[in-house]
Amino acid sequence: MAIRPAEQLIHKAAWLYYAHGLRQDEVASQLNISRASVAMYLRKARETGIVNISTSTQLFTDDVVARKVEDAFGLDAVWIAPENAYLADPSTDIAVLAASVFLELVKKGDRIGVAWGRTVYTIADIMSFADLQDVTVVQLCGNLGAPYSCRPDQCTMEIARRLNAKGLNFYAPLVLSTEELAKSLRAEPVIRDQLAGIANCDLALYSVGAVDADSHLVKCGALSPAEMEGLRSQGAAGVIAGQIIDAGGEVLDCGYNRRVISAALASLRAIEKRLMVVQEDTKFEPLLSAIAGGLCTHLVIGAHMAGRLLQYAEAATQKAS
Repeated sequence: MAIRPAEQLIHKAAWLYYAHGLRQDEVASQLNISRASVAMYLRKARETGIVNISTSTQLFTDDVVARKVEDAFGLDAVWIAPENAYLADPSTDIAVLAASVFLELVKKGDRIGVAWGRTVYTIADIMSFADLQDVTVVQLCGNLGAPYSCRPDQCTMEIARRLNAKGLNFYAPLVLSTEELAKSLRAEPVIRDQLAGIANCDLALYSVGAVDADSHLVKCGALSPAEMEGLRSQGAAGVIAGQIIDAGGEVLDCGYNRRVISAALASLRAIEKRLMVVQEDTKFEPLLSAIAGGLCTHLVIGAHMAGRLLQYAEAATQKAS
């Protein structure tokens, strides 16, 4: 149900105060209202229960631009975090919104697939605690070495902890030293069954990685900068759950991918709700690849990225005509 105009300020005041920790005078300054009004709105929000972190996402689902992005790219739902001058790092708003959206999408008894990276771990780290029943959180790909932060197992277990859910980790590396070893490990019953079960998930949470020197695959040592550059020349466009994809969102035919332990893209596409969260504007091309490959049904992005997507869609439409 859409939020009535009279309730907009209440929702916005509560969002700034509770989600971002602004003081009441700061909220008043942002909304151009008095501090007394802020106090009244926050009291009304508590008394009526119309605002909390989960329901506040309605503010972003009624956005006209979000509807346009949905229509242009055939997505089920899009949430757009506005550009806010009060944040030193605008991507924080995207993560806060994504955590709220994620909690709204999770249902009793769900099986959730989770990937890895800074975006996913940030979402897990700021997510509210929820006591959900019979929920299982599944790791979508193999693990990385201990020194690397934001590992797949860390992301999986932190989200499971926040949901009071069961967590299932992959007890295998993300990348093996040889293709033969990776093939043999995938054939092991425990790994084979876990990979096969990913298609039965109800919800996936992941981002899409870049294919440059700042890629997580480079930073964790899975690929050297030179190797990543070589893959780019072969058509690499993005990273999904540790796998390199091309511009069409398909697995790139390369030796690296044949050494990876990760969910097949067909299994990811079989998941009904595929929530992708993109914080960085530098991931525009990787995001286009993921959308083209059907790896995203629900999307959380910032306002600038939304504008770029619409410009791209408009240009493509004009070119086609």
